[in-house]
Amino acid sequence: MFSRILIANRGEIALRIIRACHELGVEAVVVYSEADADAEYLQLADDAICIGPAKPTDSYLSIPRIISAAEIADVQAVHPGYGFLAENAHFAEVCAECGIAFIGPTPESMHLLGDKIAARDLANRARVFVIPGSEGAIEDEAEAIKIANKIGYPVIIKAAAGGGGRGMRVAHNDITLRGALGAARAEAEATFKNGVLYVEKFISEPRHVEVQVVADRAGNALHFYERDCTIQRRHQKLIEESPCPAIDEKTREELCKAALRVVKEANYVNAGTVEFLLDKDNRFYFMEVNTRIQVEHPVTEMVTDHDLIKWQLKIASGQTIDLRQKDIKHSGVAIECRINAEDPANNFAPCPGTISKFIPPGGMGVRVDTHLHQGCTVSPHYDSMVSKLIVHKKTREEAITTMKQALREFKIEPIKTTIPACLQILSNSEYAKGQIDTSFVERYIG
Repeated sequence: MFSRILIANRGEIALRIIRACHELGVEAVVVYSEADADAEYLQLADDAICIGPAKPTDSYLSIPRIISAAEIADVQAVHPGYGFLAENAHFAEVCAECGIAFIGPTPESMHLLGDKIAARDLANRARVFVIPGSEGAIEDEAEAIKIANKIGYPVIIKAAAGGGGRGMRVAHNDITLRGALGAARAEAEATFKNGVLYVEKFISEPRHVEVQVVADRAGNALHFYERDCTIQRRHQKLIEESPCPAIDEKTREELCKAALRVVKEANYVNAGTVEFLLDKDNRFYFMEVNTRIQVEHPVTEMVTDHDLIKWQLKIASGQTIDLRQKDIKHSGVAIECRINAEDPANNFAPCPGTISKFIPPGGMGVRVDTHLHQGCTVSPHYDSMVSKLIVHKKTREEAITTMKQALREFKIEPIKTTIPACLQILSNSEYAKGQIDTSFVERYIG
């Protein structure tokens, strides 16, 4: 096991990693920007190093500054958390060149799985269904129209280097496809510096289901069951749960085995998430692999009683997985609500500011992952998520009831948050029945 690592992130995930390190007897050094200088979690780290001003490109996204901090702190490894540089293969390569372990997959896996076209090819080799579409990059408009007419409208255009819904457009006919291609390419080039696109059949009213996997360097790979991430707004997840309420045990087993075939085909190491779309007939299709720890990882931790951050640390330090698949049990139902500093009544506009009242909920089966405290300031420079509220109960009905009560208890003032939106979703009768798809929030919340 490492004796000292650097955490190249901020906020609740930095605090989460600090705690896991200390439970394993590992010293945790955290970097911070000038905007985060007063963050209370810095006091819990063994050391803290300022790496620049608030602007992410000058701090949390600056590879030279983070590597310099790692060398100054004399650490053995770097944990990237999620967001920022977590899926940056070049960062992982620089860490290796500097003799610093990267707590995540290899750069080769990140390159391979970060390209959506290459990942589709890999899934095909692993005998996992992919959504019908182009076999490679779309070279021109005529080719896109030919493929769309072959697989049938509607179709969705995606950026090969995409993520978070960027570089994606839905087209229902040849005319809209022409316009969508240009818009998607422009957005992909601006966001990812890569305008390569491909076309897939658009699955209407799907569910978004993902499988948590962990693999070591010895070739051992295990799944920790699935999470349903269907409740999302503009491709950004809001509420996640496990197990997925729509699938039976046979489908669950097939889904998890498919995820393991993908990671083994990719020679994947460390924690990752294999994402699928589930259609109305419960057929699942490979979508992508997220090569990092997910925001919603606590959902899996609650239902399996396994600390995924600790597994990341153990595997990156060279340890092998000392479990068999049958040792991983799934118990009860867990639900997570992302609490964002956004105003649902104002089109979810960001709502930074200073917190004058902070009262987190509690009780049996309630977990709050957050870095907030009374008097702290939510910065406008970073992602708006400020807290994660997780509940774990025996049944889905109990979990929904407990979550609603916990949301009512949760006070973060005076800023606006997504707490009211989460309450509205959880109180919806269709959600209670599990009859949801990825357009649910747009239909009922806006």
